[in-house]
Amino acid sequence: METQRFHQKNSQINIVLSNQQKFPGSAEKKQNRTATKNPFKHIDDAFQSFVGLEQLKQKVKEVYATIVINEKRSQSGLSSKKQVLHMLFKGNPGTGKTTVARELAKVYYDLKLLSKGHFIEAERADLVGEYIGQTAQKTRNIIQKSLGGILFIDEAYSLARGGEKDFGKEAIDTLVKHMEDEHNDFVLILAGYPYEMERFLTLNPGLESRFPFILDFPNYSVNQLMQIARQMTSERDYQLTKEAQWSLRSYLQHQVSRRTANFANARFIRNVMEHAIRNHAVRLMEKQDFSTNELMYLAAEDLKLHED
Repeated sequence: METQRFHQKNSQINIVLSNQQKFPGSAEKKQNRTATKNPFKHIDDAFQSFVGLEQLKQKVKEVYATIVINEKRSQSGLSSKKQVLHMLFKGNPGTGKTTVARELAKVYYDLKLLSKGHFIEAERADLVGEYIGQTAQKTRNIIQKSLGGILFIDEAYSLARGGEKDFGKEAIDTLVKHMEDEHNDFVLILAGYPYEMERFLTLNPGLESRFPFILDFPNYSVNQLMQIARQMTSERDYQLTKEAQWSLRSYLQHQVSRRTANFANARFIRNVMEHAIRNHAVRLMEKQDFSTNELMYLAAEDLKLHED
């Protein structure tokens, strides 16, 4: 993907009169221009490599704006309250849920919302024990390690897959309690497939209300998947030939039109690109004599795509 960056230059055109005096008010105009700079530039920069996800980017801007305005309110003697930032992500595989959660840990640390900004990823086995009393302790231990950062639990609905007698419900109850107790320096993000996450929210009364941010991660379009492919190759100093791009686009159109349950969006693109790079290396080794351009370009034959 070719990432576009927009920079505002601070250069100022000064019109000098014959008596060497500048137009009056030039300093005020410069201040006004400074004030109109994008106040969310650092957030745009942090997420500039993320394709799509406009809803997520908007929510982070809302969080930052609330921080700034709350500080102004406090300075003016008005009440302000720290935000609760627990989130729930709903999306199919390869839509960026884990990657976004990792980036949020860094962003929230930079915004001084989290004291450490570390990221801990946990699954059912890290939280659910095999006998009475073990689950609550295991869950508390994970939360304790996560304080100051983000605890991310993918496929969170797996906590409840064992039914009423399963200890997973105890893990959910423990999480709910600490979400409230530790919210000043702890963010919990639960993630999973859309339908399963909807069912999961019905398991504990008040569970949904604990998540002020419930974000949908939609499937990528063909254009977005192509953008991701170009970004991935560019990051490794490769490029797709025009023929390779046409071949990949045609294949993606076919896959997206039928969108099977195992189609993994950006994860699929990553696998295709990594496989193409290996095929490219074998092809050049067999050729033995190659140019610098050939070292850089991935050809359609390297993709080895087959529509089924």
